Amino acid sequence: MMETPIKREIVDGLVAELGIKDFAKATIREVKQVAAKAEKASGVEFIKMEMGIPGLPAAQVGVDAQVKALQEGIAHSYPDIQGAPALKQEASRFVKAFIGVDVAPECCVPVCGSMQGTFASFLTCSQADKKKDTVLFIDPGFPVQKMQLQVQGVKYETFDVYDFRGEKLGPKLESYLSKGNICAIVYSNPNNPAWICLNEDELKSIGTLATKYDTIVMEDLAYFAMDFRKNLSVPFQPPYQPTVGRYTDNYILLISGSKAFSYAGERIGVTCISDKLFYRHYSDLAARYEGLPFGPVFSTRMLYALSSGTSHSAQYALAAMLKAATDGTYDFRKEVSVYGERARKLKEIFCRYGFHIVYDKDLDEPVADGFYFTIGYKGLTSGQLAKELMYYGVSAICLVTTGSHQEGLRVCTSFIEDHQYVQLEERMKIWKINHES
Repeated sequence: MMETPIKREIVDGLVAELGIKDFAKATIREVKQVAAKAEKASGVEFIKMEMGIPGLPAAQVGVDAQVKALQEGIAHSYPDIQGAPALKQEASRFVKAFIGVDVAPECCVPVCGSMQGTFASFLTCSQADKKKDTVLFIDPGFPVQKMQLQVQGVKYETFDVYDFRGEKLGPKLESYLSKGNICAIVYSNPNNPAWICLNEDELKSIGTLATKYDTIVMEDLAYFAMDFRKNLSVPFQPPYQPTVGRYTDNYILLISGSKAFSYAGERIGVTCISDKLFYRHYSDLAARYEGLPFGPVFSTRMLYALSSGTSHSAQYALAAMLKAATDGTYDFRKEVSVYGERARKLKEIFCRYGFHIVYDKDLDEPVADGFYFTIGYKGLTSGQLAKELMYYGVSAICLVTTGSHQEGLRVCTSFIEDHQYVQLEERMKIWKINHES
């Protein structure tokens, strides 16, 4: 056995100190804490792959617009709870340009990042019909969304999509929807953490069933248009970002400024609710909120109670970024394509040393390279693999925390620096010797 880059006793001691009983269930923050403390104690640089934080500079067009708005005195004014008109207009244009569906400006509501958008959407969906009190996740997915439901006291069900792609997805979904208790279906596309991308046929199945069982689909587009296998960057021209919005009127699109525009720090996004859903009256919502339809309940009740609106200046930043993208003067996809290149290089190194890609296919084609990918190692559980890699100065989170039933880890490419490919190669050589001898 060769000595590992980080002494085992350092990692083991920190895990015990933090009270982590099962490393498979360690949260992102706990993994980050172990990595940071182990790095400091050992003096060895960690290759940090656990946090899904943008690793690129914020889009300059947004920064300039936000600074201009602040200089013109916008900070003294409360924002309209429905959102700045300029942002609502540009969000509507952006959805038309890159998704190819029509959502009216009044149905596009700014939120403090998609996190707040999902929180407010969960509140509204779960109160719309008293008979429908459960949210269904098409997993794997973003762990914090389940925490939001835990905070709200809302029930949820979940299944791992790994074995239910293509024609198998519809029957699996219907087995839940037919019970009559599902108020909303949630998934991300591209997927966090697997980076699989549901295709149009699968989305049609979801949309058709959502209409049949009168269920709302929450489509999390945090990684908007980041399927780098297709050119999704030309406004008003196909191919468009795939969406369930082509197949049902029961949808909410959650668009974030954090990843596509690297604008995470200002907590800005927009929730686009289909026109028909926005103005739809639900008897249970109307009884509770003075007769208001779905969209106004979302904005004037849920969002108003949560934060009284969204950062005024950040709304002007997002409006400018969306406008530049829609006008074709700013190619946001080109800016973030570096994530795909990083994933390609990292996958090649891991696979060369005996690892495998867990979610490796989108039906009959290889999964895209992007912000995330998943790795496993034969004979090791998720918890064993995550902890073992810590000894080699590599940190990642276990798939079990994302709702996956597969053994493996989520790897994020956002913080990888050029010199770390050589580091990873050297460390995986030691890994191979230690695990194959």
